[in-house]
Amino acid sequence: MRITVMTLFKETINTLFDYSIMGRARKSGLVELEAVDIRDFANNKHHQVDDYPYGGGAGMLMMAQPVYDCYEYIRSKAEGKSMRILYMTPHGKVWNQQLAEEFSKEENIVILCGHYEGIDQRVIDEIVTDEISIGDFVLTGGELPAVMIADSIIRLLPGVLGKQESFEEESFSDGLLEYYHYTRPAVFRGKEVPPVLLSGNHQKIAEHRRQESLINTYKKRPELLETAKLTPKERAFIEAYAKKVCNENQDML
Repeated sequence: MRITVMTLFKETINTLFDYSIMGRARKSGLVELEAVDIRDFANNKHHQVDDYPYGGGAGMLMMAQPVYDCYEYIRSKAEGKSMRILYMTPHGKVWNQQLAEEFSKEENIVILCGHYEGIDQRVIDEIVTDEISIGDFVLTGGELPAVMIADSIIRLLPGVLGKQESFEEESFSDGLLEYYHYTRPAVFRGKEVPPVLLSGNHQKIAEHRRQESLINTYKKRPELLETAKLTPKERAFIEAYAKKVCNENQDML
């Protein structure tokens, strides 16, 4: 896989790409990562990439020409391979684990980072295949979201994580939040690790973790239970747990 980021802050992207799992995947050749500076494609001596918006308004807007020429440069290196061009914008579809899994199967991904008040809409219409948001809030630029998107994709690639289970049991992979984790010591400030985790009984440990995942989801993101694929036994378990919580709350009134 190749992931290219179109940005005004190339060094920032490259620094983050060299960090942790992404850095190891990059060094081992499991993924090609590149940041391309949009300023390099400005057609003026001062490398200006922004201008005032037509119709007035606060702030500056990134011009279409340097963005498009940067895209053309990246496309010329793709050797005819198809590309998904993601534009980081509050207008976009909110990124989630399912999208990360979908994009992890792509061969060539380009992430376009806006800045200032955004980018001339004409070049967005021309090159972008997917508009993506990381939530209902506004950031100064698309660089941090771009790295977050890249990280969520890269960790799903074969060989990047040590074990397949490392991401198959993570939050959202099966529609639920993940169970809690514990390590040594077995007792910390009077709080013990759940005894079943020390039992060595892998079947009971798996059952405990699944039930904890159900409870964790019920407490923090109950809406996920509506679409999660649960067995009749799991559905009965969480319904009984919800009823128990409801009764306990009524007793407290």
